[in-house]
Amino acid sequence: MKKKVQKVKKNLIQSIKEINFKKILHDCIHFIKYNRVFLSYVILSLISCKLLRLFTIEDGINIKAFLFDLAFILILGSFGYFFKPKNQFKYWLIILGFFTIINTINGMYYMFFTSFASFSLLETFAQTFTVSDSVVAKLSYKTFVYIILLLIFIIHREVLKKKKYYYTVEKVEKRKKILPGVLITGAVILFISIGMLNKTDLSRLRKQWNREYIVERYGILVYQENDLVQTIKTKLDATFGKDKAAEEFINYFNENTRPKSNNEYTNKLEGYNVIVIHLESMMDFLIGLEINGQEVTPNLNKLTKESMYFDNFYSQVSVGTSSDAEFTLNTSLLPAQSGTVAVSYYNRNYVSLEKLLNEKKYYTFSMHGNKATMWNRQNLHNSLGYERFYSQDDYDIDEVIGLGLSDKSFFRQSEEKLLEISNMVNDSDKYNNYFGTILMLSNHTPFEDPYYLEGENAFDVRYHTGRYDEEGNEIIYDYLLDENMETLGRYIRSAHYADEALGEYMEYVKTHDEYNKTVFVMYGDHAAQIGKSEFGYYHNYNFETGEYYTKDDENYVDYDYYSNEVFKKVPLIIYTKDNSIKPDKISYPMGMIDVLPTIGNMIGIYNKYALGNDIFEVKDDNVVVFPNSNFLTKDVYYYATSDNYKILNPDAQLSADYVEEKKDYAELIIKESNDLILYNLIEYTKE
Repeated sequence: MKKKVQKVKKNLIQSIKEINFKKILHDCIHFIKYNRVFLSYVILSLISCKLLRLFTIEDGINIKAFLFDLAFILILGSFGYFFKPKNQFKYWLIILGFFTIINTINGMYYMFFTSFASFSLLETFAQTFTVSDSVVAKLSYKTFVYIILLLIFIIHREVLKKKKYYYTVEKVEKRKKILPGVLITGAVILFISIGMLNKTDLSRLRKQWNREYIVERYGILVYQENDLVQTIKTKLDATFGKDKAAEEFINYFNENTRPKSNNEYTNKLEGYNVIVIHLESMMDFLIGLEINGQEVTPNLNKLTKESMYFDNFYSQVSVGTSSDAEFTLNTSLLPAQSGTVAVSYYNRNYVSLEKLLNEKKYYTFSMHGNKATMWNRQNLHNSLGYERFYSQDDYDIDEVIGLGLSDKSFFRQSEEKLLEISNMVNDSDKYNNYFGTILMLSNHTPFEDPYYLEGENAFDVRYHTGRYDEEGNEIIYDYLLDENMETLGRYIRSAHYADEALGEYMEYVKTHDEYNKTVFVMYGDHAAQIGKSEFGYYHNYNFETGEYYTKDDENYVDYDYYSNEVFKKVPLIIYTKDNSIKPDKISYPMGMIDVLPTIGNMIGIYNKYALGNDIFEVKDDNVVVFPNSNFLTKDVYYYATSDNYKILNPDAQLSADYVEEKKDYAELIIKESNDLILYNLIEYTKE
């Protein structure tokens, strides 16, 4: 055995000696010298793809993504050697231009939707034109940096032309030998990259549920190629995969159908009118927040003390944002994984809150001060079962804030319509009650200052220190006018205005008898579209100095991904004038998907296809599943992209398989919800 080892060692040493390192070095220098255009294409392409990951998911150094990007850049670039040197530039310019388009679109899309663009979302992308002000407000140098790299490539080529680079290259270049070498190198790197993948990586690529995970592990080029394959596959599956999905769907609901609730709130509000108020972009941290002793949301603060208030409630939206929230709340299903329900799957048969109440002789309607085409609501609301949709065309647009009619004017004009509806229902033999959704708008990004209508800034977001300088002037810090938190400052002013509008309406409610037997359900549809870094500055502001705590300061808050996700809570409030629902604070972890089962139990309806839970049945055992495969319980927040989790409850005693069980549950819920939507399974399995 020893002799064999010595022989192998001797042969290895001999092989190394035979390698002509001088020749290898010479060939490398020669390749660099006479392939400068190709190398600049490779380097600029890598930088472009890396910057996208850095500017979106804040990815540092990920060797897997780097190698995948490099492999595809080399493989695609190798075919440039089919052409003569003077024409190679045109080919590489086209490829780099293609990468530039991919990265620019994904960069812009991520800024607005916090997700990466998809071929299945092309219809959704058109929605950005209906909120063009929001898009423009989010643009920055990061949006255009990819185009700058393309310009650098063009300039570099012009410099080489002046130095007669192509004349020299044509004499020495052997294109037919270079092409297979570059192609093989790219293929080898690709195989090495594939060999580094684990089961989770492969599973996530196949499912395409967590786009951030795929971009972080595989890079944007593999993501986009895989997205095209998955989009085509989804279209084919929708045609040919129904039977298998239907069988799994029937088995799931036979085994897992949530039983009817039986708790202290069962049928408590049966026979009540229902008004749902959609609080645009309202986050829970605003409740109780004061700046300079002035409450940001005094009316919501008051309502939380007069109502059942859920302070651990999370939105579960995807790229459909507000429309996803409406869909999830009304159906107890998660958003679609490919495209959006509002645009791509609105014409499916869903069991919804509206349809169930229609069966109980409720008149159902919705009201919104924006265009009916925004998120295709004119079709989505009809599909959900609303009998009437009051949109921008039904209102006098006398005050405009941001995207449409101001909330204050919207509520004032809606009061008249609600009175008409109430009288119509009372005088009708067809209806016993009514159910309506009121969608607020003014607190929508880009959070336009609403107080210009009154000629002044009615809510000061500067910080008044209470200290004075030598001349007797109070020392005031910019605080939320600071460049690091300017968007957050606008958001807080905007939210204060929305709270004022809501407060005016609720005062009207309390003084009018037609609302005596009405339950109000108020919910924040999703977190404000504000970057993690800005919230990080907010948590690290030093009020003593007007500066920010640094990492080495004992007061510094490490505001990481988990902190930001947990911070995205939104309010849920259930209010009745007659105190049928007693004021209380409920802190069970709860998601938008749980609203229908919880409210449904109170008003006497049941949806057997609901994937959420009545929170008063599951209580602290609830699992909030997010569309990107993340999930939250009372004890942990699981981050699917890193396949890791953070313990939220320091006293938690978790079993060895606790997280794995919840991961399996989350994936099952996502799959069943998505299959139901994609294949229209409620309609397909009727018989």
